[in-house]
Amino acid sequence: MSTPRRSLTPEMNVTPLVDVVLVLLIIFMVVTPQIESGAAVELPTATNPDKENKELTPTTVSLSATGAFYLDRKELQRDALMAELKAVRAKDPDSPVVLKADRGVRYSEVRGLFKAMQELGFPGINLQVVDKQKN
Repeated sequence: MSTPRRSLTPEMNVTPLVDVVLVLLIIFMVVTPQIESGAAVELPTATNPDKENKELTPTTVSLSATGAFYLDRKELQRDALMAELKAVRAKDPDSPVVLKADRGVRYSEVRGLFKAMQELGFPGINLQVVDKQKN
């Protein structure tokens, strides 16, 4: 008489899957803050900022604490920045612009850049700030 064979039940080892998912999660947590448009600057706070319009994809101009100018994430000299902005304005006259200036930059420098962008003819220039109430 033969002994009955027990059938083997396959089991899935999920440990490698969990390891991969955790590594991907950590990668996304590190990379996501760097995806923000524009250069990394410490923004000033405001008490009642306007609501953000998610439908628009603006051109971001950044002014760092060291005085460097950025168009989106590309560092440019002031003359080159103005030339690039003029090209953006010629391509799309209704293109919105967001100005991100570090809180350490003197107001006269921010106002000078703001005025230069107004003279190029942009319809609306927004200043990006951090909501003081959310901090």
